[in-house]
Amino acid sequence: MMSKGWKDMNGRKLLTSAAILAGGALVLSGCAAGGDADGKTTLTFWHNSTTGDGKAYWEDTAAAFEKAHPDVTIKIQAIQNEEMDGKLQTALNSGDAPDIFLARGGGKLADVVKAGQVKDITDGISAEAKAAVGNSLSAFEIDGKNYGMPVSVLPSGVYYSSDLFAKAGVTETPKTIDDLESANDKLRAAGIDPIAVGAKDAWPAAHWYYNFALRACSKAVLDKAASSRSFDDDCWLTAAKNLKSFVDSTPFKDGFLTTTAQQGAGSSAGLLANHQAAMELMGAWDPGVIASLTPDQKPLADLKWFPFPAVDGDGEPGAMMGGVDGFSCSQKAPAVCVDFLNFMVTKKNQEAYAQAFQTLPASTEAQSVVTDPALQDVLAAYNDAPYVVLWLDTLYGQNVGNALNVAVVDLFAGKGSAKDIVDAVNAAAAKS
Repeated sequence: MMSKGWKDMNGRKLLTSAAILAGGALVLSGCAAGGDADGKTTLTFWHNSTTGDGKAYWEDTAAAFEKAHPDVTIKIQAIQNEEMDGKLQTALNSGDAPDIFLARGGGKLADVVKAGQVKDITDGISAEAKAAVGNSLSAFEIDGKNYGMPVSVLPSGVYYSSDLFAKAGVTETPKTIDDLESANDKLRAAGIDPIAVGAKDAWPAAHWYYNFALRACSKAVLDKAASSRSFDDDCWLTAAKNLKSFVDSTPFKDGFLTTTAQQGAGSSAGLLANHQAAMELMGAWDPGVIASLTPDQKPLADLKWFPFPAVDGDGEPGAMMGGVDGFSCSQKAPAVCVDFLNFMVTKKNQEAYAQAFQTLPASTEAQSVVTDPALQDVLAAYNDAPYVVLWLDTLYGQNVGNALNVAVVDLFAGKGSAKDIVDAVNAAAAKS
């Protein structure tokens, strides 16, 4: 495995992972729907938008593509985000993969490329698509070839209710972890739960460790780990100790181990949406999820954002954790699959995507439709960031990433130590 950087919309280096495809990759006899006997083509399409405007967006986009391509039918399956990885991996391994599926780059994509389960779309990407998404396209580049199309850029940070902050007398957004802990104390004193986290789904809790690691570790160390998938620098343990200290300050709303991330009013997003907690650490999709969970299913009027606070360490100030959502074609998908990926990133469709999901589109041509104040702050911080690091569970691939996430949840639950996080990653890396 070798480290390979990708660049964002402004050409800055971001950390991801690329496979060295030494030897022949295994090509499975996958079962994409393909061409029908009557000369028509059916594409199967999996995405993770199960409700609301996001689900409607994909239905409308598929219908528009079918109208422009009368011989193509797109069969959509919407799958809950937390179920997507497992179902997709099972489908890929059984040779029953959908033609089009959600992809996020990193080690996860590198692994399916190495297994011969995803189509090289390099030659099929249109000049218009390349111009629209720019350097974010390289998030899906492995050994000089492209295996996916980005649709959104998703840096993380802390979303908060400005009304609850005001009620508690928190007048400035936290700049340091000490500031955040002081804000938490004021919120609790005002009878407000400070932070919601959906630890039942593992990855939301793990995002806290990712961000502490971003502050503790240098870019060089993070880059090395993208290649080795092991935590052999002291900064990884320092990050875990910093997380343990923060967890011990009791910042999270009770019941976080049984709280989901995005499903219903009792999820971490739902708690913020209904003013049952003041903050949530999450990616740039959060405003849309929160809007779907408010009582009137409209954007939360007092929703604001600030970057993950500063922590003493080797990370460069302003660096961000985040990712890119996109879509790939399975190895046996019909050629028209790539045409649909190009269609996704036309200016009209990317503007509609940004509005439906209330998030940041991958296309720089469509960013003018981003008017939400919180997202505008995210975009400004993103544009100023010296580098953005891919979610660590995505960066390291499914096996290592899952071990990392579980170890973090164990620490949250009081069942694991800081050292256990490092040991879990290194043990999983040794088996990969």
